[in-house]
Amino acid sequence: MHFVMLILVDQDGVLADFERGFYDTWRAGGHDFPGIEPAARRCFYVRDDYPREYREKVDAICAAKGFYLDLPPVEGAVAAMRAMLEMGLDVRICTSPLQRYRHCVPEKYEWVERHLGTEFVSRLILTRDKTLVHGDILVDDKPEITGVRTPDWWHVVFDQPYNRHIGGARATWADWQSVLLRL
Repeated sequence: MHFVMLILVDQDGVLADFERGFYDTWRAGGHDFPGIEPAARRCFYVRDDYPREYREKVDAICAAKGFYLDLPPVEGAVAAMRAMLEMGLDVRICTSPLQRYRHCVPEKYEWVERHLGTEFVSRLILTRDKTLVHGDILVDDKPEITGVRTPDWWHVVFDQPYNRHIGGARATWADWQSVLLRL
């Protein structure tokens, strides 16, 4: 029997550069609050880094038409995803949509097709609870993943400024092979 490693990869903050996309959109909006540089972010949810009086504006940006579609790829992400497939790994995109999903859900599909190609569209899993998805490894920038069950995957934290307080396995697209292939 041949074992193929199943690697689940989060989309926002891991493949799609949510941090850069949000910051650039905020700055272009002419807000009187200057915005928080991605390197200075300390909370997983961007709204939690902004003063309370700006949270509705933060949420509006994230729910706006075109926001998810226009996120740039994280440097090295596209090449790494293709390399994993070429190595014979079973790689899937496992992402959680916003609860205000009207634009988010279709744009996640469109983003994958635009940046990774149609072959990856069938590898996209959308779920609000990643603990329900089977896999060997989940690469995700969220510091702690919780849900209705104990997951069977190993959480590899994709390095971001807001998750550096978490220990355990950690990766970037520059070092993914040395981290993922040794687990």
